[in-house]
Amino acid sequence: MAAGTAFAAPGSGIQKYELKEFVADFTHFNIGDAVPEMYRTDQYNIKQWQQRNLPAPAAGTHWTYMGGNYVLISDTDGKISKVYDGEIFYHR
Repeated sequence: MAAGTAFAAPGSGIQKYELKEFVADFTHFNIGDAVPEMYRTDQYNIKQWQQRNLPAPAAGTHWTYMGGNYVLISDTDGKISKVYDGEIFYHR
C-alpha cells in the first residue's frame, strides 16, 4: 500500500471525500487512532479550514494535514475523529 493511499466512503457532497482509514508516513490510521505528536503541533494546525472546504472543527478539536488528507483530531490526545481526502480542497 502506498503512503498516500486512502479508502473513501460512498456519498455525495463533501461526504464523498470522507474516509474511514488512510495511510500516512507508512502507517495505517483509523478513526479513533492517535496521530504522532508532530501532527499535533501548531505548524500542522489548519486555521483556515473554510478555504479548504472543511466543516468547522468542534470545540476541543482542530484540523491537521497528514499523507494528503485532512484529519480532525482532539486537542488533548490527538485522537482522530474525522478524515477527508485532500481532494475536498477542489470541491465546488
